[in-house]
Amino acid sequence: MAIEHSGKITFVLGGARSGKSRFAEGLATESGLQKHYVATGQAWDDEMRHRIAQHRADRGDGWVTHDVPIDLAAALTEIASPDRIVLVDCLTLWLTNLMMAERPVEEEAQQMVASLDRLSGPVVFVSNEVGLGIVPENRMARQFRDYAGRLHQQLAAVSDTVFFVAAGLPLKMKG
Repeated sequence: MAIEHSGKITFVLGGARSGKSRFAEGLATESGLQKHYVATGQAWDDEMRHRIAQHRADRGDGWVTHDVPIDLAAALTEIASPDRIVLVDCLTLWLTNLMMAERPVEEEAQQMVASLDRLSGPVVFVSNEVGLGIVPENRMARQFRDYAGRLHQQLAAVSDTVFFVAAGLPLKMKG
């Protein structure tokens, strides 16, 4: 069954292992456009290298992959076009990369969101909802949760379509 989504910006939000990436990949495939995957994860250890390799294998052929750990706005401007759909997976890893690189997280997030209206093709964003649990015990984790929450609000505001995925089931929240 096809899931209807419209507009240029689609945002898919959900918890860890909720099925959000698989759902977003399905949206990209259903578009019929050339599929471009913007991977924000970095392989810092063997476990993460394995996760990245598994993710690529699960996606299968038919994707052009771009590794973009930091400069997301610039990459989207370069990659997006009317004959392509771009899938960004995931924004929370991107935020982690910005924090670890000691970049101005809120400024870069605002710049990325502001750049979306200038893109020439559709983009699907995937992110982890991290604000539904307990308050983290340490400052960095609380800061991360706050950055993610603010970014999610900004992105949802400008997105044409927003889905929340839990247990593999998408709930259309906007659009």
